[in-house]
Amino acid sequence: MTTWIATTPDAKLVDRSAEVAATGATAAADLQLDGNEYQALRGFGGCFNELGWLPLQTVTEAERDQIIKELFDPEEMNFTFNRAPVAANDFADHWYSYDEVEGDYDMEHFSVGRDEETLIPYIHRAQEWQPDMRLFSSPWSPPTWMKRPKAYNYGRLIQTPENLKAYAKYLVKYIQAYAEHGITVNQLHVQNEVFADQKFPSALWDAEALKVFIRDYLGPAFDEAGLDTDIWLGTLNGPEDMKWTGGGYGMALNNYNRFVDNILFDDGARHYIKGIAYQWAGQNCIARTHESWPEIELIQSESECGDGQNTWEYAEYVFHLINHYFRNGATAYTYWNMILDDQDSTWGWWQNSLFTITADTHEVRRNPEYYVMRHFSKYVRPGAVLLGTTGHFNSMAIAFRNPDGTVVVVAQNALENEMPFEFADPADASRGLKVTLAPRSFNTFVLD
Repeated sequence: MTTWIATTPDAKLVDRSAEVAATGATAAADLQLDGNEYQALRGFGGCFNELGWLPLQTVTEAERDQIIKELFDPEEMNFTFNRAPVAANDFADHWYSYDEVEGDYDMEHFSVGRDEETLIPYIHRAQEWQPDMRLFSSPWSPPTWMKRPKAYNYGRLIQTPENLKAYAKYLVKYIQAYAEHGITVNQLHVQNEVFADQKFPSALWDAEALKVFIRDYLGPAFDEAGLDTDIWLGTLNGPEDMKWTGGGYGMALNNYNRFVDNILFDDGARHYIKGIAYQWAGQNCIARTHESWPEIELIQSESECGDGQNTWEYAEYVFHLINHYFRNGATAYTYWNMILDDQDSTWGWWQNSLFTITADTHEVRRNPEYYVMRHFSKYVRPGAVLLGTTGHFNSMAIAFRNPDGTVVVVAQNALENEMPFEFADPADASRGLKVTLAPRSFNTFVLD
């Protein structure tokens, strides 16, 4: 039996299973399995942001429950692998850290009190559907008194031993504080976008500084505290160290793997690093990292955010990103803003989201990227393995085998005209099929 779910700009999540024609073929020019199996997937998810939680409070209880259900219910979008910021990120309501008392190296004034009003209840709502949810966290900025300049945006952590030791303690206390609220932080990614010197909360890290911090401070602090949270090298938003160009920081692109190599070839740092997370321009180097360090797990940590227009064209681009990251070794794909309203951000760049809740009428809208993510996350289950494929649709389709043995094919027709599509499994002629894909469509096939 084959299930076919199709989405176009005009018709969403239509069951077209009755239109599937069985071919009995074991070869297909469009897409066929090649017998290879690759990485197992952790799953899909999104990021818990304050500017998602706040508009969620403006809708009715029934609407709020429905949104949470669609995102996290195992029978819906099944977001099992999610992200949270350590204090303020660029989609916080305003910027903050957990300890702004200058010189508090012992973290006596550390508090997640603000998160208790926003991020923690947001995560608790997800846990109602996903009690075993996996969570990774990353800071956007250290406390301002640890940085030069003393600001959430721009700058770097001042690399003194007392600062580095205190910052490691700060991150340990974050994990412990969340555990006290029933939230397990499974992975700590040391810095969001290590190459981002931005007008929102950010901090630059070069490879040498990050290596020393992980090897000599953060890893030992985790050991001393008895934490089983994994340390990840992430999130990397580019392939290379930031280089001074004379007019500002510019990204050198001449060696795509040097940043991670500078860290991973150090045995002391490598001992603590369990994986690497890429996003944004990191898509340009994930393949080289996977070739050089195949034993290290990779994930995609943040879907590119768009401009708030939530167009079908951008959803098609997100499909490409998902295909690209999985075909280059990623075990998870994480969306960015699950929910937003339709107003400007706190720093002037509005972005796409799965759900929009309008600020004036509180209308709930499901945006095009909602359907792209759903076409994957509802049907490709945690533990599914990527299947090797060949064919002319390789850039527009991808296949997985779920733990229950079903094969899932997710295919896009990015063209303006209908396209015939044939799929074959050389090992099982009963899976051969032929359909006609609608223009500009997303399609999921589940084959028993």
